[in-house]
Amino acid sequence: MNIKKIITILIALVISLILVFIIPKEQTTTPKSVYRVYLAGKSVGLINNKEDLNEYIDKEQQELKDKYNADKVYAPEDLEVIKDVTYNENISTTKEIYNKIKDIEPFTIKGYKITISGIEKTNEQGETIKEKDQVLYVLDKQVFKDAMDRTIRSFVDSDSYDKYLANEQQAIEDGKTGTIIENIYIENKITIKETNVPSDETIYETSDDLSKYLLFGTLEEQQKYTVQAGDTISNVAFNNKLSNEEFLIANPEFTDANNLLYEGQNVTISIIKPQFRLVEIDHQVTMQDIPYETETRYDNTKYSTYQETIQEGVVGSQLVTSKVQKVNGQVESAVIDNNATKVLKEPIKKIIVKGTKQKGSSGGVNSGLSSNTKVEGYWLWPTRTPYYISSPYGYRWGTLHDGMDIAGAGYGSPIYASNNGIVVASSYKYDNGEYIVINHNNGYYTMYAHLAERYVSVGQEVSMGDTIGSMGRTGAATGVHLHFGLWKKFPYSKGSSSLNPMSLF
Repeated sequence: MNIKKIITILIALVISLILVFIIPKEQTTTPKSVYRVYLAGKSVGLINNKEDLNEYIDKEQQELKDKYNADKVYAPEDLEVIKDVTYNENISTTKEIYNKIKDIEPFTIKGYKITISGIEKTNEQGETIKEKDQVLYVLDKQVFKDAMDRTIRSFVDSDSYDKYLANEQQAIEDGKTGTIIENIYIENKITIKETNVPSDETIYETSDDLSKYLLFGTLEEQQKYTVQAGDTISNVAFNNKLSNEEFLIANPEFTDANNLLYEGQNVTISIIKPQFRLVEIDHQVTMQDIPYETETRYDNTKYSTYQETIQEGVVGSQLVTSKVQKVNGQVESAVIDNNATKVLKEPIKKIIVKGTKQKGSSGGVNSGLSSNTKVEGYWLWPTRTPYYISSPYGYRWGTLHDGMDIAGAGYGSPIYASNNGIVVASSYKYDNGEYIVINHNNGYYTMYAHLAERYVSVGQEVSMGDTIGSMGRTGAATGVHLHFGLWKKFPYSKGSSSLNPMSLF
């Protein structure tokens, strides 16, 4: 083969290689503008037109539009479509991309995301914790506004609330009782943001459903109770771990705990779990009794079995002015304005005479206490007056409040031994704060908690009316008050039981 022929073959081979390799390569290296689709950060493919995907989603999701009466359905919340370039990657059709994403994440509709921020509070161990944020979704802001209004009116008298909003409250007449709402506000921070709402979230379409959730913390059917003969609101509430106030909130058809129930009537007994803290500040003027004191005189000419009342006690009365703070309808703190409090009738003390003479002895006054001292039938109120019972004995939010909270006498005001006895506890605990327990030597014990200071020690004998401490807010206390408890056996010991302290008075 001559050299000329070889050269011709080589030239032909080179041309062939150029046609096979070089020309196609030049064609594929030309970049093409496309859109890359990401779902939850992961690429699911390329499409030519971003708007085509949005329109296809809206067309295919007619059922979702009908369900929520929505004008348009949008892509999932985590879907991103970003402009990109490609050389030789495959381009998917709009339908192919739709089919890839439709079963992975929910599509969205226009609506509002409402965040109710949790607030800091102290738990039972005395630790400060922050509640979880609540996130709600609605399609119409008015649904949220109406639900909030309905829920607020569950905690606040509706007529009084209307007058407060309209600035039409009347001043309390001199010598009369009454309440003026000074302020109402929600302690939690609430934000409303327009957004695309995932269709698998709970979307509140009516104010009825949302107000039910805001009040009970659930959309589940509320627990019911069928009234039996002899039932009262108070005993139905207590037997189902509700306070009277909580029962009335859950059953707004009743206006007062004294309302009558009829046999066969169905009432709601679910425990309320409000999803926000509604604070109400009230100026109150109330009528309050002034308890009378009991004076005991001793006669050594009479035997010890002798006792006679020579003057009956008469309860006095006073108009007490207070500043009261409620949270979700429950009193949290109260401060009494002693300068504005007016005594209408002074009390008259009760006077009794007791004999001290012993058979076979010369007699004498029985001075001092012993471990066998028995309490008398009369019990002394443990704080000075006037006072305010900020929380009675009973259930609060499903938990038994095993005493009564007495507020209003002021920080550092004296706390009195309610009867004769021996101090069996004088210490500090994270929930009780500074506290004292007195054994009255008849099986009954009284407890005095949240004190600012303690003035007595274990083993010390005390008499009715002795100052044993001062009012404070130590431990798990939301305001200045005395937690006064009455117990059969030592508090919280095995076999012990709490009693309503008001049964003493």
